[in-house]
Amino acid sequence: MEITIMNVLELIFESRYNYANPIWDVNVKVNFLSPSGKKHIVEGFWDGGKIWKVRFSPDELGVWKWELENSNFTNEKSGSFICTEYKGTNPLYLHGPVKLSQNRKFFTHSDGTPFFYLADTAWNGVLKAKLNDWKYYLQTRKEQGFTAIQFVSTNWRAFLEDEYGETAYTGKEQIQINPEFFKRLDPKVEMINMYGLVAVPVILWALGLPSPGVILSEDNLIKLARYIVARWGAYQVIWILGGDGDYKGEKAEKWKRIGRNVFRERHDRLITMHPCGLSWIVDEFRDEDWFDFIGYQSGHGDSIDDINWLVFGPPSQEWLKEPKRPIVNLEPNYEFHLAYQSKKPFTDFHVRRALYWSLLLSPTCGVTYGNHGIWFWAEKEEIPLDHPNSGIAPIWNKAIVSQGAKGVIHLKKFFSSIEWWKLQPSQEILINQPGTTEKPYKKIVVSMSEDKDLAVLYTPEGANISLKTELIKRPAIIKWFNPRTGEFLNGEEINAPQISLKTPDSNDWILLIVSKLKL
Repeated sequence: MEITIMNVLELIFESRYNYANPIWDVNVKVNFLSPSGKKHIVEGFWDGGKIWKVRFSPDELGVWKWELENSNFTNEKSGSFICTEYKGTNPLYLHGPVKLSQNRKFFTHSDGTPFFYLADTAWNGVLKAKLNDWKYYLQTRKEQGFTAIQFVSTNWRAFLEDEYGETAYTGKEQIQINPEFFKRLDPKVEMINMYGLVAVPVILWALGLPSPGVILSEDNLIKLARYIVARWGAYQVIWILGGDGDYKGEKAEKWKRIGRNVFRERHDRLITMHPCGLSWIVDEFRDEDWFDFIGYQSGHGDSIDDINWLVFGPPSQEWLKEPKRPIVNLEPNYEFHLAYQSKKPFTDFHVRRALYWSLLLSPTCGVTYGNHGIWFWAEKEEIPLDHPNSGIAPIWNKAIVSQGAKGVIHLKKFFSSIEWWKLQPSQEILINQPGTTEKPYKKIVVSMSEDKDLAVLYTPEGANISLKTELIKRPAIIKWFNPRTGEFLNGEEINAPQISLKTPDSNDWILLIVSKLKL
């Protein structure tokens, strides 16, 4: 048997017996031994009837050996396979799973190649999309420069059951998994990787009935989460353990226990939490070994307080604390979603502003885009289920080519042109800051590399800007980048210790400053 490196090997085992509740009655594990002698313990999952499966993604070339721990199966209990070189162009298989960088401020592939986390919020996508529609969506997002897709793994408040009237599990005292539900999701999860995108499942949505994080006991949540991790853990994934929940106080203790139980034996993929809007949970999870990076939600408000929370609050301060972790806004303003306070839909400008703010308020590592028609996977113009005040969602196939999505294309173009992973907030460069707690919507953000040979500034509106260019290695070239069109304006050389300049017009702009030593 042969399999290319980083792809998925599937072993199938048939039990000698039928079990009343297989996920509780049977525990299946396979020990994999790499060519270099490294041991991997992988949990299997029940796939209906007497069938259990184990999925594994090898990360070393050569001969691997495996051995089944459980003896109640009719198959061979051990075997081997050859892991061969991958010769395609998919970055996930060329460069390997996503890891933390050495300085723990951004993401890399396992071979050290920087990974820019640029996700789309498709909460219902894997659950609702027809297979051909999903292919078209993923192809489009790949072409637009996205690198990850966030989605929900089970039925939840905005998806009560699938087209067959089935749910991921039944029961509350001791759940029973419905493998047929997950079989229908498997090809769509696998397809995310096939298009070179990282799959980012929310394992347990934790807000609103009948979301599992709300109605199930701790033991059931652990069992369900372990099942999903066993089923999809061999894919190129980043896990979001809890979605949209309140994880503070005593609730945090429960979720910490869940995380420890789910990932104590398998922590080969990155893990985070997705808290409710304007909630900062880092202090609760700071010492958890499984909590790899900080996910937060600036959400869908447009009040002064909401904007202040993002531009002057925890997202802009946490990066100074230890231990270092990447900081990612997993849910900023959704395009076309009605703002909580003004009741007006967020435009491409509001979305773009939130994205650039989020990328430059903390050490740059990534951000998530959201669209009101995509997260719900609207197949007609309608108000999403259980979201009565969010406004009418556009049809998904129109939403994927919105103005906001075009802005993401330009955003990716810009950050792909620079060494973004070297950037960290450097507000000291800015002499005049128009953004205040009374007017946070004017906040200009600035980041600079530690070597001081690269700086990026974002202003949400036209402004007169004065900079301490003495803090940057000179001579340097300055260029304006238009985030609405993706165009660079002609650059000019600067050598003065301070400069003053004006944006080309009254819209939002990016200013790029690069030392001539880098050119």
